Amino acid sequence: MGAAPVLEELREVCQPQAKLASRNGEHWAGRLYMRRISLRFTRQLVRTPVTPDQLTWTMVVCGVLSGAALLVPGLAGAVLAALLMQLFLLFDCVDGEVARWKGQNSATGIYVDRLGAYLADAALMTGLGLRAAGAGTGDWHGFDGWVSLGLATALGVVLLKASTDLVDVARARRGLSVADDEASAPRSQGVASVRRLAAAFKIHRVTNGIEASLLLLAAAFADEATGGIEPTHWALAAIATITWLMVPAHLLSILSSSRLR
Repeated sequence: MGAAPVLEELREVCQPQAKLASRNGEHWAGRLYMRRISLRFTRQLVRTPVTPDQLTWTMVVCGVLSGAALLVPGLAGAVLAALLMQLFLLFDCVDGEVARWKGQNSATGIYVDRLGAYLADAALMTGLGLRAAGAGTGDWHGFDGWVSLGLATALGVVLLKASTDLVDVARARRGLSVADDEASAPRSQGVASVRRLAAAFKIHRVTNGIEASLLLLAAAFADEATGGIEPTHWALAAIATITWLMVPAHLLSILSSSRLR
């Protein structure tokens, strides 16, 4: 095992500015803090035989377990879910960084990475529905409306991700290059205004598992304070409403932009 590479050298290779500056290519938490943490993990991992694909599968496991953690009763379950989502984000950063340093980028890694994003968010929303229905506690009464709402929310977040990924599929089948950020701007002024309004309030972010896990953590603290589970119910209802408002809005945004041209 050789000496660990210098952080600045790693950053130049593993964290290209083009990716970090991309609106769709980098999560805000990555830019804010996780890339600073991930680079230190990457610095040690590049000296080991671990492969990027192994790190990507670890990311997937963390994401799915985040949803399962919500079945742990009380505040502990919400804390564990949020921590696992942070690990999901960490490994999501590290796998790509190790791949760039070792030159081991693969189609399999990209595929599993995207699959992991689908599974993690869907698992979290499903776990939230079960938690809202009282799973893991003595109040569980079986499959009910809260479980259905959680599953519906999981379907919605998957549709949001799929509608974005399908842009690349459609462009590839037409022999077009990957769309840049400018192509995502709606051609309709009305749609553009609605999109700017939504972006200003950032409410769409709760459809992402990382932000949703933090909202659920806040709801769990409120549950503890009130002695009930109503705050979790409100959190699920809010995420479900925003998700299903976003699904047609996101589809309209794609169709009214230049991303498919």
